[in-house]
Amino acid sequence: MNRFLPCSGLMALLFILNGCGPAPDAARPLALDSAAGASLPRLTAGGDDQLWLSWVEPAEGDAHRLRFSRFQKDRWGPARTVAEGRDWFVNWADFPSVVPLGRDLAAAHWLVKRPGGTYAYDVAISISTDGGESWGEPLRPHEDRSATEHGFATLFPVGHEAGDEVGGKVGAVWLDGRNMPPANTGGHAGHADHGGGMSLRFGLLSPGSGAIADKEADREADREIDPLTCDCCQTGAAVSGDGVVVVYRDRTAEEIRDISYTRFEDGRWSAPRTLAADGWRIEGCPVNGPAIDAISSAVVVAWFTGAGEPRVQVGWSADGGRNFSAPVTIDRVGVLGRVDVAMVDDDTAVVSWMAGGGDEGRAEIRYRRVDADGTLGPVRRLDTTSAARGAGFPQLAAGGGGLVFAWTRTGGDGGIATMTVPSVP
Repeated sequence: MNRFLPCSGLMALLFILNGCGPAPDAARPLALDSAAGASLPRLTAGGDDQLWLSWVEPAEGDAHRLRFSRFQKDRWGPARTVAEGRDWFVNWADFPSVVPLGRDLAAAHWLVKRPGGTYAYDVAISISTDGGESWGEPLRPHEDRSATEHGFATLFPVGHEAGDEVGGKVGAVWLDGRNMPPANTGGHAGHADHGGGMSLRFGLLSPGSGAIADKEADREADREIDPLTCDCCQTGAAVSGDGVVVVYRDRTAEEIRDISYTRFEDGRWSAPRTLAADGWRIEGCPVNGPAIDAISSAVVVAWFTGAGEPRVQVGWSADGGRNFSAPVTIDRVGVLGRVDVAMVDDDTAVVSWMAGGGDEGRAEIRYRRVDADGTLGPVRRLDTTSAARGAGFPQLAAGGGGLVFAWTRTGGDGGIATMTVPSVP
């Protein structure tokens, strides 16, 4: 595990001036049953106080496997494998998930290459109805088979009514390139703009049928939510008590790429709305999506914007994600984005992000408490890492009586670092 780096000299002075200090002394590294070279961690808090960590690690030859571990009291349990393949699309920004959805329902997703282009790939989703002990055959949530990008997926529970033995269905949103040119040129996750037309879509899967859900759900399957979005920023979703709130980076014809949101309630998506009019005009995708969490009707969203002075912001909702407050700035000192957010109660959240640490090519993982009334705690520094793509997107979740962090180590054999901070600073 990486150790905390002490403040000294000019860096110490900057930390004092910016209110940034090391993580509390009670911060504790956590051992994880993962292989050398593991990367792309994703932390997900689900129903019934479940906290799961997933990651990708190299397998035999050029294959990859998706694994996960459950947080048990104060440590990670044994690792389990969901799937393995040689035809996966593995990318620093568009990475898999293994998500507990309440009761014994869970879902996992990864990306599978499609013939026709370097950046042609599909979303594959597997469902478990026994708490992750076994996994069904992978399914595509989208009907489209074009040689374009289908990714940046987020999974969430839908229709978890009392008495439903498996706890409802699996909803998915993803960025879909079917309206774009074939993905046989250009790059991905930071590529130059390649013509526009990426859309946000929704699919619904039934754990009982092993296919697109029943006739009622079929009307929602592979449905367009927004016809034009940013190309390669992560999506996010949270259950807000009476609906699901989805956040994503939108895109206008004038290349304004601010954060938008929509609600899924009573089988319908609301019209997308801009969460905060930052007015960030940028010609290409910034690869910096929003993060969201919710407890009952309280919802918090964190995001990065490069409009004017780059900064990390949060917006709060007290009505289940129907309306959001004016944004509160979390940090503006050398911020790079790559945010995450976790609520610890209905009035308090913690935001994490990456920021330049002063050394060339290095960055700090920072975090900070924010209350619904805008009150801010001190900026804390969890660790230093690389600012390069290989460092990925540090993860944050509430669990184990405090906070749990996970991120990709850089240098050496790499691997996943995880740490717990048992109290909110």
